[in-house]
Amino acid sequence: MKPMGAIPSDFSNVTLIVPDRTPAFVYHADIMASRVSRFRAAFPGIDLHYAVKANPFAALLEAMAPLIDGFDVASTGESSRVMAFGKPISFAGPGKTDADLAMAIAADVTINLESEGEAARALALAKQIDHIPHLAVRVNPAFELRGSGMRMGGRASPFGIDAERVPALVKRLIAAGADWRGFHIYAGSQALDAAAIIDSQANTVDLVARLSDEIGVTPPLVNLGGGFGIPYFPSETPVNVEAIGAALIPRLAIFPGDTRFAIELGRWLVGEAGVYFTRVIDRKESRGETFLVCDGGLNHQLAATGNLGTVVRRNYPVAVTTAAPDAPTETVSVVGPLCTPLDRLADQVELPVAYPGDVIAIFMAGAYGLTASPWEFLGHPRPAELLVP
Repeated sequence: MKPMGAIPSDFSNVTLIVPDRTPAFVYHADIMASRVSRFRAAFPGIDLHYAVKANPFAALLEAMAPLIDGFDVASTGESSRVMAFGKPISFAGPGKTDADLAMAIAADVTINLESEGEAARALALAKQIDHIPHLAVRVNPAFELRGSGMRMGGRASPFGIDAERVPALVKRLIAAGADWRGFHIYAGSQALDAAAIIDSQANTVDLVARLSDEIGVTPPLVNLGGGFGIPYFPSETPVNVEAIGAALIPRLAIFPGDTRFAIELGRWLVGEAGVYFTRVIDRKESRGETFLVCDGGLNHQLAATGNLGTVVRRNYPVAVTTAAPDAPTETVSVVGPLCTPLDRLADQVELPVAYPGDVIAIFMAGAYGLTASPWEFLGHPRPAELLVP
């Protein structure tokens, strides 16, 4: 038997809604709203941006829009999903095409510039359509976010402009008549160590102060990135956002009141609010092991199978939703319907005894689920998505 992660504590107060149809993702709006409230209490005066890449489900975006201060997008497609909400939008990501830049300029979307070449193209396109572009600079810092799942700073990178080259570029943008919107500094993601995040934010604030001095102008907005993780696996514990806020707020007092700060979050806001449900189709024994074969797998929830950036495969929290409270347990592996041994949602976990027709819940499915999975692989039906209270 192998351990699995803990079911999110929110579900001790929220009723788990099991859909009639499977496979399906169910997202709990009340859990998302609770996360936003917790952020507001911990980070007074700091804007909250939602990173659309975490989960772009239309009903979820609609529920999130009135709760946040802006959307961060990584493509024209993501931008089109949130344009109608009337919130500020910032557009990051390397490889923006001229069409991407032109759309953003015409729509007054803030472009987080990833290179000097991208800056030159944006300025030229803005001149062609005679429209002032809103341009921020994504900074590639010399430091990284320790313990993060994906480290975005402290190394050569396709993301952002090396910090030492930023002042000269900002001066060129201002001289060219652009509306310089400030900085975007993202050092890493999926971090659970509050001390590491505090240290990274302190370095970020110091870097912003130094860059501002070199440029001679304070930035209108500084996007501090995010990086707040959620505890998927055994022994992981939730990040202490209150400690992070208590350390950050006093540091920002050195900046004038017309400089705003934002934190960009996706996974922390929605990851624990989502559950993926799949139904047992077959129960089989093979060489002393029991397999529950289900109607959905890595084609919908790739991350749970350990095939999305995980070095060592570990088990997400899993439950049999149709089991009686006193049902006997057994050690089983939960697998999907695909013709690949990679399609394993849970590996030798202890669960109540289940049979065809029973429904399995895979928790921690609210972020980087369906749209981060190869859902067209092998042609199985696309799962349902539902937003519930």
